[in-house]
Amino acid sequence: MSWRPQYRSSKFRNVYGKVASRENCYECIPITKNVHDNPFCAVNSKFLAIVTESAGGGSFLVIPLHQTGRIEPNHPKVCGHQGTVLDIKWNPFIENVIASCSEDTSVRIWEIPDGGLKRNMTEAVLELYGHSRRVGLIEWHPTANNILFSAGYDYKILIWNLEEGEAVKMIDCHTDVILCMSFNTDGSLLATTCKDKKLRVMEPRSGRVLQAANCKNHRVTRVVFLGDMKRLLTTGVSRWNTRQIALWDQEDLSMPLIEEEIDGLSGLLFPFYDMDTHMLYLAGKGDGNIRYYEITVEKPFLTYLMEFRSAAPQKGLGVMPKHGLDVSACEVFRFYKLITLKNLIEPISMIVPRRSETYQEDIYPMTPGMEPALSPNEWLSGINRDPVLMSLKEGYRKEPKATFKAPIRDKKSLVVNGIDLLENVPPRTENELLRMFYRQQDEIRRLKEQMAQRDLHIRQLELELRNLRNTPKES
Repeated sequence: MSWRPQYRSSKFRNVYGKVASRENCYECIPITKNVHDNPFCAVNSKFLAIVTESAGGGSFLVIPLHQTGRIEPNHPKVCGHQGTVLDIKWNPFIENVIASCSEDTSVRIWEIPDGGLKRNMTEAVLELYGHSRRVGLIEWHPTANNILFSAGYDYKILIWNLEEGEAVKMIDCHTDVILCMSFNTDGSLLATTCKDKKLRVMEPRSGRVLQAANCKNHRVTRVVFLGDMKRLLTTGVSRWNTRQIALWDQEDLSMPLIEEEIDGLSGLLFPFYDMDTHMLYLAGKGDGNIRYYEITVEKPFLTYLMEFRSAAPQKGLGVMPKHGLDVSACEVFRFYKLITLKNLIEPISMIVPRRSETYQEDIYPMTPGMEPALSPNEWLSGINRDPVLMSLKEGYRKEPKATFKAPIRDKKSLVVNGIDLLENVPPRTENELLRMFYRQQDEIRRLKEQMAQRDLHIRQLELELRNLRNTPKES
């Protein structure tokens, strides 16, 4: 009997990446140069938001999706933070509401007008204070409306009920900086990676750790739940300092199911999972390639499909939600690539090649829509529900029923688990104090330069005025 190589048939084997034409890109955008390991970009079917480089505080741009081409230098910004903006996320149920977090220890909620910004926005509809150090991550709950999670450098995760404008829960089980947060499909489980080299799966309402893995051979940086497969995928670094991915059973983190080395580059690997097509995308920070795989519940679990190659390195990537894709072009995923060297945002569409122009139901199953399954109080009471699904056929979309109204509350105190977080602030670290000192010195130096330029301009005007007075008048 002759040996035959194993070949797995897949309808996604020939998926390819298509870069948008130059006129459909976003040019002249001062993308942030911050080295924090975040995407710095958030997208929905209405707006594109990008964290930008700014002096004296933090800001980000919000651009209507159809406004492609060159973006003017004086384009209005969201600039209410006193420190650098570290993360931004759109509300999955209300497309005009975006959350941001910053080095100024605050989380802020902004409501963007339908036509986009006409002037700089400095006043947030809601300011949330509870962390004692800078806030590096924010995540919206996938099924409950107006529930937001934030992770700070004080090693704590706060759960905010935006209808009340207060932190209602605090998760305090980490011993170092939290690197990533990911929810399962119905939001009943939360997975985190931490600088203490541990991967944790916990019940988010109580903060009880259900599973924990001590990753010494595979130093985890990012984690993502793989839909309803009861699997987790992590990206990290092996003991030989090569980039690596690992697949885990969420109910048993004692040992990974598989580990696979990717390459020897040093940039962070961002994982993106599409639960509708069961495809995994791996994009490296600092390189221009995007690898994609197909995930299965049976061995070999992970099947390599293809790789999108580009010479331009990416700073970060934003991902379009499913309801914003072009189903007529068989588009199954869309990235928005941040290219710092060119100040450019480049859309990349992942397309399944099909000859038929009809709706392809096999690649567009029912997908989570824009209607929340739970209210904040229902979720906090212990109820879990699967997301409300919608069809992408003929661009069908229900009008979202979710609303957001900022509460009126006193911001002088914040009590969580019987502790006033604003009164019991731990001392700042030496690095944070030095950073604040140097930032203030830079601000003072900038103000001195402005004053010197102003004095020079005044002297020039006085000299011109003196010359005019001394010039004899013609008879």
